Amino acid sequence: MSGDSKKLQPIIIKKIKKGGHGHHGGAWKIAYADFVTAMMAFFLLMWLLGSTTEGDKKGIADFFGSPLKVALGGGSGSGDSSHVIKGGGEDLSRTHGQVKKGETEAEKRTINLLALKAEQRAAERARLEELKRRVEDVLASNPRLASISSQIRLDMTSEGLRIQIVDENNRPMFDSGSSIVKPYMRELLRIIGDVLTDVPNRLTLEGHTDAKPFGNGERGYSNWELSADRANASRRELLEGGLPEARVLRVQGLASSHPLEDQEPLSPTNRRISIIVMNREAEDRFFDKRPDEMEPAEDTSRSGDSTSTSAPAVR
Repeated sequence: MSGDSKKLQPIIIKKIKKGGHGHHGGAWKIAYADFVTAMMAFFLLMWLLGSTTEGDKKGIADFFGSPLKVALGGGSGSGDSSHVIKGGGEDLSRTHGQVKKGETEAEKRTINLLALKAEQRAAERARLEELKRRVEDVLASNPRLASISSQIRLDMTSEGLRIQIVDENNRPMFDSGSSIVKPYMRELLRIIGDVLTDVPNRLTLEGHTDAKPFGNGERGYSNWELSADRANASRRELLEGGLPEARVLRVQGLASSHPLEDQEPLSPTNRRISIIVMNREAEDRFFDKRPDEMEPAEDTSRSGDSTSTSAPAVR
Protein backbone atom coordinates (compact mmCIF):
# COMPACT_ATOMS: atom_id res chain seq x y z
CA MET A 1 0.00 0.00 0.00
CA SER A 2 2.78 2.27 0.82
CA GLY A 3 4.13 1.87 -2.66
CA ASP A 4 0.76 2.74 -4.17
CA SER A 5 0.44 5.85 -2.05
CA LYS A 6 3.72 7.14 -3.37
CA LYS A 7 2.56 6.67 -6.89
CA LEU A 8 -0.67 8.60 -6.34
CA GLN A 9 1.01 11.67 -4.75
CA PRO A 10 0.14 14.77 -6.86
CA ILE A 11 2.89 16.91 -8.55
CA ILE A 12 2.60 20.65 -7.85
CA ILE A 13 4.13 23.12 -10.40
CA LYS A 14 4.63 26.77 -9.29
CA LYS A 15 4.67 29.59 -11.89
CA ILE A 16 6.17 32.98 -10.85
CA LYS A 17 5.02 36.07 -12.77
CA LYS A 18 7.34 39.18 -13.11
CA GLY A 19 6.27 42.72 -12.18
CA GLY A 20 3.89 44.54 -14.51
CA HIS A 21 6.28 47.52 -15.33
CA GLY A 22 9.33 45.51 -16.18
CA HIS A 23 9.01 46.13 -19.96
CA HIS A 24 9.78 49.97 -19.68
CA GLY A 25 13.36 49.65 -18.40
CA GLY A 26 15.54 52.96 -18.33
CA ALA A 27 14.51 54.44 -21.72
CA TRP A 28 12.59 57.29 -20.07
CA LYS A 29 15.79 58.64 -18.59
CA ILE A 30 17.32 59.05 -22.04
CA ALA A 31 14.22 60.84 -23.29
CA TYR A 32 14.25 63.17 -20.31
CA ALA A 33 17.91 64.02 -20.84
CA ASP A 34 17.23 64.87 -24.49
CA PHE A 35 14.38 67.12 -23.43
CA VAL A 36 16.50 68.98 -20.89
CA THR A 37 19.30 69.46 -23.47
CA ALA A 38 16.83 70.84 -25.99
CA MET A 39 15.44 73.28 -23.43
CA MET A 40 18.93 74.51 -22.54
CA ALA A 41 19.73 75.04 -26.21
CA PHE A 42 16.46 76.91 -26.66
CA PHE A 43 17.06 79.27 -23.73
CA LEU A 44 20.64 79.84 -24.88
CA LEU A 45 19.34 80.77 -28.34
CA MET A 46 16.80 83.14 -26.83
CA TRP A 47 19.53 84.81 -24.72
CA LEU A 48 21.75 85.29 -27.75
CA LEU A 49 18.91 86.78 -29.78
CA GLY A 50 18.10 89.16 -26.97
CA SER A 51 21.68 90.42 -26.63
CA THR A 52 22.43 90.75 -30.38
CA THR A 53 21.90 94.07 -32.13
CA GLU A 54 19.87 94.51 -35.26
CA GLY A 55 23.00 95.02 -37.35
CA ASP A 56 24.43 91.68 -36.22
CA LYS A 57 21.14 89.93 -36.93
CA LYS A 58 21.04 91.41 -40.41
CA GLY A 59 24.60 90.29 -41.06
CA ILE A 60 23.91 86.76 -39.87
CA ALA A 61 20.74 86.56 -41.95
CA ASP A 62 22.57 87.78 -45.05
CA PHE A 63 25.36 85.30 -44.46
CA PHE A 64 23.03 82.32 -44.36
CA GLY A 65 21.08 83.71 -47.29
CA SER A 66 24.13 84.07 -49.57
CA PRO A 67 27.30 83.11 -47.67
CA LEU A 68 29.66 83.19 -50.67
CA LYS A 69 28.60 86.66 -51.78
CA VAL A 70 28.97 88.15 -48.30
CA ALA A 71 32.29 86.44 -47.65
CA LEU A 72 33.79 87.79 -50.87
CA GLY A 73 32.17 91.20 -51.06
CA GLY A 74 31.81 92.26 -47.43
CA GLY A 75 30.31 95.70 -46.96
CA SER A 76 26.81 96.50 -45.90
CA GLY A 77 25.64 92.93 -46.50
CA SER A 78 27.78 91.82 -43.60
CA GLY A 79 26.21 94.19 -41.14
CA ASP A 80 26.86 97.93 -40.91
CA SER A 81 29.18 99.25 -38.25
CA SER A 82 31.59 102.02 -37.53
CA HIS A 83 34.54 99.65 -37.67
CA VAL A 84 37.21 100.37 -40.26
CA ILE A 85 36.85 96.86 -41.70
CA LYS A 86 33.60 96.45 -43.63
CA GLY A 87 31.18 93.96 -42.14
CA GLY A 88 33.13 93.48 -38.91
CA GLY A 89 32.45 94.82 -35.47
CA GLU A 90 35.03 95.25 -32.76
CA ASP A 91 33.63 92.59 -30.43
CA LEU A 92 30.36 90.60 -30.44
CA SER A 93 30.27 90.70 -26.66
CA ARG A 94 30.21 94.52 -26.59
CA THR A 95 27.05 96.17 -25.32
CA HIS A 96 26.98 98.53 -28.31
CA GLY A 97 27.70 96.48 -31.39
CA GLN A 98 27.21 97.24 -35.06
CA VAL A 99 24.81 99.95 -36.10
CA LYS A 100 23.10 100.40 -39.44
CA LYS A 101 24.10 103.30 -41.61
CA GLY A 102 21.52 106.04 -41.39
CA GLU A 103 20.69 105.35 -37.77
CA THR A 104 23.96 106.66 -36.33
CA GLU A 105 26.72 108.47 -38.16
CA ALA A 106 30.14 106.95 -37.56
CA GLU A 107 32.72 109.36 -36.26
CA LYS A 108 34.90 110.82 -38.98
CA ARG A 109 38.29 112.30 -38.27
CA THR A 110 38.88 115.56 -40.09
CA ILE A 111 42.34 116.97 -40.69
CA ASN A 112 42.85 120.70 -40.48
CA LEU A 113 45.06 121.36 -43.49
CA LEU A 114 45.93 124.85 -42.33
CA ALA A 115 47.10 123.57 -38.97
CA LEU A 116 49.08 120.81 -40.69
CA LYS A 117 50.83 123.31 -42.96
CA ALA A 118 51.58 125.53 -39.98
CA GLU A 119 53.19 122.58 -38.19
CA GLN A 120 55.25 121.77 -41.27
CA ARG A 121 56.43 125.37 -41.57
CA ALA A 122 57.37 125.44 -37.89
CA ALA A 123 59.29 122.16 -38.19
CA GLU A 124 61.13 123.35 -41.29
CA ARG A 125 62.01 126.68 -39.68
CA ALA A 126 63.39 124.83 -36.67
CA ARG A 127 65.50 122.68 -39.00
CA LEU A 128 66.86 125.77 -40.76
CA GLU A 129 67.58 127.42 -37.42
CA GLU A 130 69.59 124.36 -36.45
CA LEU A 131 71.46 124.60 -39.78
CA LYS A 132 72.19 128.27 -39.04
CA ARG A 133 73.73 127.34 -35.68
CA ARG A 134 75.81 124.61 -37.31
CA VAL A 135 77.21 127.00 -39.91
CA GLU A 136 78.07 129.49 -37.17
CA ASP A 137 79.77 126.78 -35.10
CA VAL A 138 81.79 125.48 -38.05
CA LEU A 139 82.97 128.95 -39.02
CA ALA A 140 83.80 129.85 -35.42
CA SER A 141 85.85 126.68 -34.97
CA ASN A 142 88.05 127.45 -38.01
CA PRO A 143 90.85 129.87 -36.99
CA ARG A 144 91.72 130.67 -40.60
CA LEU A 145 88.25 132.14 -41.14
CA ALA A 146 88.18 134.15 -37.92
CA SER A 147 89.49 137.25 -39.71
CA ILE A 148 86.50 137.33 -42.10
CA SER A 149 83.79 136.47 -39.58
CA SER A 150 82.51 140.05 -39.81
CA GLN A 151 81.84 139.54 -43.52
CA ILE A 152 79.47 136.60 -42.96
CA ARG A 153 75.83 137.36 -42.20
CA LEU A 154 73.15 134.74 -41.53
CA ASP A 155 69.45 135.49 -41.18
CA MET A 156 66.05 133.88 -41.73
CA THR A 157 63.89 135.23 -44.56
CA SER A 158 60.55 134.38 -46.12
CA GLU A 159 62.37 132.07 -48.55
CA GLY A 160 64.56 130.28 -46.02
CA LEU A 161 68.00 130.64 -44.48
CA ARG A 162 70.11 133.34 -46.14
CA ILE A 163 73.91 133.20 -45.91
CA GLN A 164 75.51 136.43 -47.15
CA ILE A 165 79.21 137.06 -47.71
CA VAL A 166 79.88 140.78 -48.08
CA ASP A 167 82.93 142.70 -49.22
CA GLU A 168 85.18 144.92 -47.17
CA ASN A 169 87.60 147.50 -48.49
CA ASN A 170 90.62 145.73 -47.07
CA ARG A 171 89.39 142.19 -47.87
CA PRO A 172 87.31 141.87 -51.06
CA MET A 173 85.96 138.55 -52.28
CA PHE A 174 86.89 139.35 -55.89
CA ASP A 175 89.23 141.79 -57.54
CA SER A 176 87.55 144.86 -59.00
CA GLY A 177 85.72 143.94 -62.20
CA SER A 178 86.76 140.25 -61.85
CA SER A 179 84.87 137.02 -61.13
CA ILE A 180 87.95 135.07 -59.94
CA VAL A 181 87.40 133.93 -56.36
CA LYS A 182 89.99 134.94 -53.77
CA PRO A 183 91.71 132.03 -51.92
CA TYR A 184 90.12 132.73 -48.51
CA MET A 185 86.75 133.13 -50.20
CA ARG A 186 87.27 129.80 -51.94
CA GLU A 187 87.96 128.05 -48.62
CA LEU A 188 84.90 129.62 -47.02
CA LEU A 189 82.57 128.57 -49.85
CA ARG A 190 83.85 125.00 -49.80
CA ILE A 191 83.29 124.74 -46.06
CA ILE A 192 79.74 126.05 -46.48
CA GLY A 193 79.15 123.59 -49.35
CA ASP A 194 80.22 120.72 -47.10
CA VAL A 195 77.82 121.77 -44.33
CA LEU A 196 74.91 122.18 -46.76
CA THR A 197 75.22 118.59 -47.99
CA ASP A 198 73.44 117.43 -44.82
CA VAL A 199 70.14 119.15 -45.65
CA PRO A 200 67.84 118.29 -48.61
CA ASN A 201 66.77 121.87 -49.35
CA ARG A 202 67.44 123.46 -52.74
CA LEU A 203 69.62 126.56 -53.06
CA THR A 204 69.44 129.93 -54.78
CA LEU A 205 72.65 131.86 -55.44
CA GLU A 206 72.58 135.60 -56.01
CA GLY A 207 75.40 137.91 -57.05
CA HIS A 208 75.27 141.61 -56.11
CA THR A 209 77.51 144.56 -57.01
CA ASP A 210 77.69 148.18 -56.00
CA ALA A 211 76.35 150.97 -58.22
CA LYS A 212 79.72 151.92 -59.77
CA PRO A 213 79.29 151.41 -63.55
CA PHE A 214 81.81 149.96 -66.01
CA GLY A 215 83.65 152.36 -68.28
CA ASN A 216 82.12 150.90 -71.45
CA GLY A 217 78.56 151.54 -70.23
CA GLU A 218 75.63 149.26 -69.64
CA ARG A 219 75.46 148.02 -73.23
CA GLY A 220 78.72 146.08 -72.94
CA TYR A 221 79.97 143.90 -70.10
CA SER A 222 78.23 145.44 -67.12
CA ASN A 223 77.43 144.82 -63.49
CA TRP A 224 74.68 142.44 -64.58
CA GLU A 225 77.12 140.08 -66.27
CA LEU A 226 79.68 140.54 -63.50
CA SER A 227 77.21 139.72 -60.71
CA ALA A 228 76.02 136.63 -62.61
CA ASP A 229 79.59 135.46 -63.24
CA ARG A 230 80.48 135.88 -59.58
CA ALA A 231 77.40 133.91 -58.52
CA ASN A 232 78.38 131.11 -60.92
CA ALA A 233 81.97 131.14 -59.64
CA SER A 234 80.62 130.77 -56.11
CA ARG A 235 78.40 127.89 -57.24
CA ARG A 236 81.44 126.03 -58.58
CA GLU A 237 83.24 126.40 -55.25
CA LEU A 238 80.20 125.05 -53.37
CA LEU A 239 80.26 122.00 -55.64
CA GLU A 240 83.97 121.55 -54.92
CA GLY A 241 83.04 121.41 -51.24
CA GLY A 242 80.79 118.39 -51.88
CA LEU A 243 77.40 119.97 -52.58
CA PRO A 244 75.47 117.93 -55.22
CA GLU A 245 74.93 119.89 -58.42
CA ALA A 246 71.20 119.06 -58.48
CA ARG A 247 70.72 120.95 -55.22
CA VAL A 248 71.36 124.31 -56.89
CA LEU A 249 67.99 125.44 -58.22
CA ARG A 250 68.73 128.97 -59.39
CA VAL A 251 71.74 131.20 -60.05
CA GLN A 252 71.09 134.86 -60.81
CA GLY A 253 72.89 138.16 -61.08
CA LEU A 254 71.12 141.18 -59.59
CA ALA A 255 73.83 143.81 -60.18
CA SER A 256 73.08 146.82 -57.92
CA SER A 257 69.28 146.47 -57.99
CA HIS A 258 69.03 145.38 -54.31
CA PRO A 259 71.69 147.15 -52.26
CA LEU A 260 72.19 146.55 -48.57
CA GLU A 261 72.96 150.23 -48.07
CA ASP A 262 70.36 152.34 -49.87
CA GLN A 263 71.90 155.58 -48.74
CA GLU A 264 75.38 154.53 -49.88
CA PRO A 265 75.06 152.77 -53.27
CA LEU A 266 78.88 152.65 -53.66
CA SER A 267 79.43 151.03 -50.27
CA PRO A 268 81.55 147.82 -50.46
CA THR A 269 78.95 145.93 -48.39
CA ASN A 270 76.63 146.12 -51.40
CA ARG A 271 79.05 143.78 -53.18
CA ARG A 272 78.04 140.39 -51.87
CA ILE A 273 77.12 136.78 -52.60
CA SER A 274 73.83 135.50 -51.16
CA ILE A 275 73.25 131.76 -50.63
CA ILE A 276 69.60 131.06 -49.83
CA VAL A 277 68.67 127.64 -48.44
CA MET A 278 65.12 127.57 -49.75
CA ASN A 279 62.18 126.35 -47.69
CA ARG A 280 59.37 124.22 -49.13
CA GLU A 281 57.10 127.18 -49.89
CA ALA A 282 59.82 128.93 -51.89
CA GLU A 283 60.45 125.75 -53.90
CA ASP A 284 56.72 125.31 -54.55
CA ARG A 285 56.43 128.88 -55.77
CA PHE A 286 59.32 128.30 -58.14
CA PHE A 287 57.95 125.06 -59.65
CA ASP A 288 54.22 125.87 -59.62
CA LYS A 289 54.41 129.24 -61.39
CA ARG A 290 56.08 130.48 -64.54
CA PRO A 291 58.57 133.34 -64.12
CA ASP A 292 56.05 135.92 -65.32
CA GLU A 293 53.49 134.63 -62.80
CA MET A 294 55.76 134.64 -59.77
CA GLU A 295 55.03 137.37 -57.30
CA PRO A 296 58.20 139.38 -56.59
CA ALA A 297 59.14 139.20 -52.93
CA GLU A 298 59.34 142.55 -51.18
CA ASP A 299 62.93 143.50 -50.54
CA THR A 300 63.24 144.04 -46.82
CA SER A 301 66.88 143.11 -46.56
CA ARG A 302 67.38 146.07 -44.27
CA SER A 303 64.92 144.47 -41.86
CA GLY A 304 66.27 140.99 -42.58
CA ASP A 305 62.96 139.38 -43.61
CA SER A 306 63.05 138.75 -47.33
CA THR A 307 65.12 138.10 -50.45
CA SER A 308 64.69 139.43 -53.95
CA THR A 309 63.64 137.07 -56.75
CA SER A 310 62.50 139.50 -59.39
CA ALA A 311 65.60 139.45 -61.63
CA PRO A 312 65.84 136.80 -64.36
CA ALA A 313 68.06 133.80 -63.76
CA VAL A 314 71.39 133.73 -65.55
CA ARG A 315 73.14 130.46 -66.35
